Amino acid sequence: MLTQQTLDHLWDFEHPEISETRFRTAMTEDRYDADERAELKTQLGRAIGLQGRFEEADAVLDAIDGEEPTVAVRVLLERGRVLNSSGHAEMAVPLLEQAAELADHLGEEFLAVDALHMLAVADTAHAETWTRSALEYASTVHDERTKRWLVALHSNLGWTLHEAGRCTEAMVEFQLAEQWAGRVGTPQQQELAREAMKAC
Repeated sequence: MLTQQTLDHLWDFEHPEISETRFRTAMTEDRYDADERAELKTQLGRAIGLQGRFEEADAVLDAIDGEEPTVAVRVLLERGRVLNSSGHAEMAVPLLEQAAELADHLGEEFLAVDALHMLAVADTAHAETWTRSALEYASTVHDERTKRWLVALHSNLGWTLHEAGRCTEAMVEFQLAEQWAGRVGTPQQQELAREAMKAC
């Protein structure tokens, strides 16, 4: 299966239309086997969904053979994302829960944390609980790319607490986000973490 670094190289989240083109091109390349092309197709669906073309994204995900377990996780995860983005967060939650459970069972740590992070986004009433679960999970992994989630998760929890008026607790999370950004984060994450410190 594909490494997350391979997918990172193809992604440009600020320009999902560019990502769409990259994934369509990659899917035609002989260096990828059938399961890897299916995995690429899940990201194509995500790129299309990010452009607001939700029905088209659903159709792409529907056409994927999800028998390979990691592909199945990604299909569940991307279906959940599309549902959440299209205004159907309550329908996204059970799919994201399945994605988190299956990813954990498979030892797909990055995807497990991603699913828990998305549950916090979709299930806003329990955002703090889901984010703390994601933080606990991410803190046990050894893969540096997966550990990068700790930056976003601490930041997200900080904003959740900030919006609830819990500024002292929020500042602790923003400080942790900044610390992790310095250790494993991207330059953009480091800048965002510094800016968040000014919130309280």
